[in-house]
Amino acid sequence: MIYKRSSALFAEAEKVIPGGVNSPVRAFKGVGGTPIFVKEAKGAYLYDEDGNRLVDYINSWGPMILGHAHKPVVDAVVNKAKQGTSFGMPTQIETRIAELAISMVPNIDKIRFVNSGTEACMSAVRLARGFSRKDKIIKFAGCYHGHSDSFLIQAGSGASTFGTPNSPGVTQGTAKDTLLATYNDLDNVKSLIEANKDEVACIIIEPVAGNMGCVPPKEGFLKGLRALCDSNNIMLIFDEVMTGFRLAKGGAQELFNINADIVCFGKVIGGGLPVGAFAARDEIMDYLAPMGPVYQAGTLSGNPLAMAAGLAMLTELNLDKEVFNRLAEKTEYLHQGISRVLNNNGITHTINRVGSMISVHFSEDYVVDFDSAAKGNNETFKAFFHGLLNAGVYIAPSAFETWFITDALSYEDLDFTITAIDRVSKSL
Repeated sequence: MIYKRSSALFAEAEKVIPGGVNSPVRAFKGVGGTPIFVKEAKGAYLYDEDGNRLVDYINSWGPMILGHAHKPVVDAVVNKAKQGTSFGMPTQIETRIAELAISMVPNIDKIRFVNSGTEACMSAVRLARGFSRKDKIIKFAGCYHGHSDSFLIQAGSGASTFGTPNSPGVTQGTAKDTLLATYNDLDNVKSLIEANKDEVACIIIEPVAGNMGCVPPKEGFLKGLRALCDSNNIMLIFDEVMTGFRLAKGGAQELFNINADIVCFGKVIGGGLPVGAFAARDEIMDYLAPMGPVYQAGTLSGNPLAMAAGLAMLTELNLDKEVFNRLAEKTEYLHQGISRVLNNNGITHTINRVGSMISVHFSEDYVVDFDSAAKGNNETFKAFFHGLLNAGVYIAPSAFETWFITDALSYEDLDFTITAIDRVSKSL
């Protein structure tokens, strides 16, 4: 395929935007080459500025669960925009989507809307610290909770030590309160808790990791975390920015039958518009201002356009009793097809899948945490990515990202993708 227009647009962007992009992964640093500039999208397809059509497996990193430019969502946004785009005042639609979200998700009484997943996770941690009156948090290597300072931490020298900043601008003072654990390793979490007795406010986790590829929790891992939190007076936060309203109507809490203390949302809940949210039971949420002492605010929180898009999206997901089954079945079909052609062509790989999240790792070992994800052959992934791009299939430009399946994908699209992978894998 030809990408002359995208290349020219990227050169223009580099002059006025740092790195030419407004989010680093878009820059293709992990795979090389020039980013693709999108002109429009519809259903399961992207159309770039050079006129190429691409089958999309990013779907704006998850929210386009029913496809791009889904008519009920677009109509809701257009109609709402005609009434005004922002007020900084309460609107009825905020209450309507809150009521719907609470009815769909187990174990939450109140929800507060914010503007991004980053803001949701940042606010949830602040609330947990304020509610518990403790300072330290435990997060997991390979889990991404946005770019708030507390989350940009890399490993320290041992299980009992605090982490160190992995971005300039994050202070050592912030880093000392973030403890880094190994995903799917309960013993590691226990050692951190024991070494920081009565100091840990919360554990925050992606219940299905999506930022080291798709990494499912091992059997009993989430249940074990819940038990550790209960026995040590620690709050459990589920970052369901990716999994919420995608893996099940009630998200990962429903799928795994595990109750978190605070749940963070994003992506799907806004139907593709900038939005996030965090939710919990009454006694926790009532600790937020204006009722309680923990301050959190935002002029655009509950923005009417985002609320209209989210309400339209959640309404469809709530009414369609088969949508999550269809998504899981399509993802399983894709999984089987990819595995078949990669095996036939002698390509070493492993595939992880949960519901409508899936990732291909070019590694002979099972991927269960960040270290095992990092063992994948990145050179093979680069060739795989560019081969698929040239064949008309767009996956995340990073070996450490999950693919997201949309209900707009037809089985013909899935077969097209499997055939493309077959052709590409013959040259790997």
